[in-house]
Order: sequence, then structure tokens, then C-alpha cells
Amino acid sequence: MIAERLNSLRALMQRKGVGAYYVPTADFHLSEYVNPYFKSRQYLTSFTGSAGTLIVTMTEAALWVDGRYFIQAEEQIKGTPVKLMKMGEEGVPTTMEYLASLPEGTVIGMDGRTVSAATAMRMEKTLAAKNMTIEEDMDLVGEIWKDRPALPSAPVYVLGLDSVGVSAADKLADIRRVLDEKDADAHVLSTLDDIAWLFNLRGGDVECNPVFLSYAVIERDAAYIFADESKFHACVQEYLRQLNVTLLPYNDIYSFAARYDEGDAILLSSAAVNYALYEKFSEKAIIVDEVNPEQLKKAIKNPVEIENMRKAHIKDGLAVTRFMRWVKDTIGKEKMTELSAAEKINSLRFATPGNLGLSFGTISAYGEHAALPHYAPTKESDLTVEPHGFLLVDSGGQYYEGTTDITRTIAVGPLTENEKKHFALVLRSMLRLANAKFLYGCRGLNLDILARGPLWDEGLDYKHGTGHGVGYLLNVHEGPNGFRWKVVPERVDSCVYEEGMITSDEPGIYIEGSHGIRTENLIVCRKGEKNEYGQFMYFETLTCAPIDLDAIDPDLLNADEKHMLNEYHRFVYDTLSPLMDAEEREWLAKYTRAI
Repeated sequence: MIAERLNSLRALMQRKGVGAYYVPTADFHLSEYVNPYFKSRQYLTSFTGSAGTLIVTMTEAALWVDGRYFIQAEEQIKGTPVKLMKMGEEGVPTTMEYLASLPEGTVIGMDGRTVSAATAMRMEKTLAAKNMTIEEDMDLVGEIWKDRPALPSAPVYVLGLDSVGVSAADKLADIRRVLDEKDADAHVLSTLDDIAWLFNLRGGDVECNPVFLSYAVIERDAAYIFADESKFHACVQEYLRQLNVTLLPYNDIYSFAARYDEGDAILLSSAAVNYALYEKFSEKAIIVDEVNPEQLKKAIKNPVEIENMRKAHIKDGLAVTRFMRWVKDTIGKEKMTELSAAEKINSLRFATPGNLGLSFGTISAYGEHAALPHYAPTKESDLTVEPHGFLLVDSGGQYYEGTTDITRTIAVGPLTENEKKHFALVLRSMLRLANAKFLYGCRGLNLDILARGPLWDEGLDYKHGTGHGVGYLLNVHEGPNGFRWKVVPERVDSCVYEEGMITSDEPGIYIEGSHGIRTENLIVCRKGEKNEYGQFMYFETLTCAPIDLDAIDPDLLNADEKHMLNEYHRFVYDTLSPLMDAEEREWLAKYTRAI
């Protein structure tokens, strides 16, 4: 099937004079997670991961994935003509290096609506030396994908001040002050979470991400949203009218660009708008190319959002704790599989008041499958959970009060000495970072060593970031905050930590063919004491669910680490126990006892 699709694409490429076709993982808004309509790379490769780039030539189909997906991609493309390119590994060229190695004069085809302007312009500059050209107006996959899903049409709704804390009118005024500072006439916005945040709107066009397909333009005296009008109920349209926001058809954004003349200045981020859109706006106007101001403002949660996030994590913690109890009570007595475990935790969330769905697809991985950081069980891969080893479950929910993301690795029976050691190392890593005290000005790059240090001491590591920013009833992954040990240019997650930023803390150990362990809490940055040395900062933990004591050998933790774990478990018990019945409280007391 994959071979047939690639051959159909190559036949089309040949007719159009294209020597290579570039297929990223993106929609027209460069989203990390995309609606099924936009899953062109998956259609051509069978690889289902959330990140990856495919380049198809007449003789080769090469798929680039990062370390999170090495094992998964290898398994999913097995038996297809697709060649795996492991990003960052020795001897593996980057996508740019690969394209530059093609014959002189090669024409590179792409759908410019799914490639950032920054990437496309960098590509043009690099490839010009070999007289290569880019044809960006080519949705070739769309021409061969006969049963392509339709574009989504979920309704859009408004969030009240009790949810978001700051009105859309105030946010728009803030953005207009930025226009004044930059001497810009308009601000073009394409990123879906930024648009949703700015207008205090949410939707359902991307699974697990409460956003809606749209573009926006903010001028000094007016604003425009480009979206399918049928998604906007009359009351939402009235809300927009009161904000002096005009609703226009989704695709009109491209012709709208013609209203700007030479001398007009447009504020946008070339890394955050697609190439086709950038080309339209840059035909006459001057481009002020800077990071979207919404990105940082959105990342710094206000007091209302933080308080609501605490409430969301209490609700979510109850669901996760009940799931952990179910696992302990069920294993060895009834058949449990990865899928049935995922269905159980999903159902517990769905039954929680105020739940709006999941924040991402649940990762439920037993045994060797847990060594795949982003494994998702299918009917074909579903393993029975046996009464030994680990079950790793990474999951999260969307609530009116916010977004959650939590990983718990659960002992489902006896563990090997190696498994116990690795669990203790990961726990130590997570606790060290969560309990950090640091001077204002630090970035995630400065703090990441607190998590990786214990693993590096043992010659171990994990091939993913230690943490990512988390949205407020928005995307579970957002910048510009995060934890990683080296700069990755395409990951905008290395900003200075500000009070109110929420980040995941999720170190792990993955032993291929054996087991995987990850422990994840969400933490919010807070201001601590200020003295002659400066402003100190610390993290408050939001996630509220036990860490499996059955997996912990107390002899492998030092006194400080035991104290940190005991303090965390006291917080969990004190917070959740009043909301439980007597049997649940008894179980929780056992699994949050001091060690």
C-alpha cells in the first residue's frame, strides 16, 4: 500500500518536473498536532508519530525522526520502501544537507502552506548555490489521496473571565501597544493556540487541542478572524462584534494581504506563518519579523489561571489515583491489556465533572513497549499486562480549569534489581528539578542538569527534553519555556523562566527490548525571596497523584530524596483524601506513607 502511494506520487512528480517532494508534519498553521486532513506524511509512510519529515525522490523515500521516535518509526515502516533517518545520529545528514546533495538544478516541490516561511527561505538560500528551485504551490499528496478526510468543523466557544482572568479587549490593547512600539500597521497571526488565547476562544478542530482553524490580523483600530463562519454560533459572533472583530472566510486571508501597500509594516514571525502566506504579505509591505508577542504573554499564566490549574490537577489527580488503585486491584485477577488500561484511565477522566476530553492520546505501555517514549497501543500491538515489571501510563486531560499531563510508571508485580535501580534514578531526577531554587535569569538550559545529572553519573540518558511548557486549556506542548540540555533551534523552549510559567518535569530511562520508566509532574515557576544576590525563584508542583511506592527501594534514595518524596506524598494525601470515600482514603494512605 505504501509502495503504491509512493509510486503514484512519483508519477505525479515526473509529470510536473519535480525531482524531490518535501512533506513535513504540519497543517496550514504549522501546528505540532494536526487534524486527520493534514496527515500527509503518515499517509505516505505509515509512521504515526507527532513529528517527522519525509523527502521523496525518484529513487528514495527518506523519513527523518528525532530520538523519541527511533524505535517506533523503525517498527512502523518495516516492510515499506521508506528509509529511516535518525536525526542527530553520526553520519545522518539533515534534511537540508540531503536536499543539497541532490543533482544540480533539481526542482523541489512542496505545499507551501505546510512549511514555515523561515524554513522555506533558508532552503532557498542554501539550494541556490546548486541552481535548485522550490515550487511551493504543490499539494501533490492531495491529488493522489482520494479518500482524504474533510476539514473539521467543530463549534467555537467563549471562555469567561472566571476562567481566563484577562479580557480579550485588554489582550488586544496590549498587542496594539506592541504595534506602536514596533511602528507596525498590522500583526498577522497564524498559530492556532495564540489566536485562541488572544480572543479567549476555544474550539475542537484538532484532536485533544481545543483550537479552531483560523488566521487573524490585528490592526490599530480593527481586528479580523479568518475562519469558517458556520463554527461560530450567533452569540459568539455577537461577542466578536463587541470587540470590533470582523469574521471573514478562512481562505480570504491570502487575498486580504493585497490591502497593504509599500511602506506598510506587518509584524509577524516567519517561523510561525506558512511560506505561501508570507509570500502574499511580503509582496508590497515591509515585514517586521519577530517572535509573536502572544507566545510569551500566553506562557506566563495569571493568578486566575494558576488557581484554576490547581483545581484541574486535583480533579485529574483523583482520576489518576483511582486508576492506579484499579491497576493494583486488577492485575493478576482479571485480564488487563495496554488498551484496556488506556480505556480505563480515559473513562475515569471523561466521568470527571468539567472534563472536555484528553490533552493528548494516552500512552499505555507495558514491558518493552515502555522503552518507546511515545508508544500508543493499537489492536495489532496491544500487549497483555503480566503480573511483573512496569506499566507506563502517560496521559492528560482538558478541563474548563486547565490542561494536565502526568506520567506514572506502575509496578504490576515483582521487579528486577535493574528496574528498581532505574526507577529510583528517574525519581531522583524528577525530584531534584522540582525542588530547585535558582536566581532569576536562569533558562531551562541551566536547570536541565539537575534532572539529567543522576542519570549521567550512571552513563545513562534519555533522548527527549526534560520538560515542555503547558497551555491553559490549550495545547499540552507550548513554548517558549522548557528544559533541555542543549539548544535545538526548531524547538523554541529556551527562554528565561518567569513567574507563572508551567512546565512538565519528566525524566526517563528507556532500555530497548526490556523496559521504560518515566515519572512526570507539572510545575509552576514562582518568586521566592529577594536579597542582595537577586530574585530567587522556585517551583510549585501542581500534579497531585501518588508515585508508586511498590517500585521504590528506600535504600536507593538518600535522606534528602526521601524527605522530598514524603513531602510530596503528604501534599497528595492532604489534598485528595477529603474528596475520597473511606476505602479510597485507606488505599491512598498506604501509597503515600512516609518511607
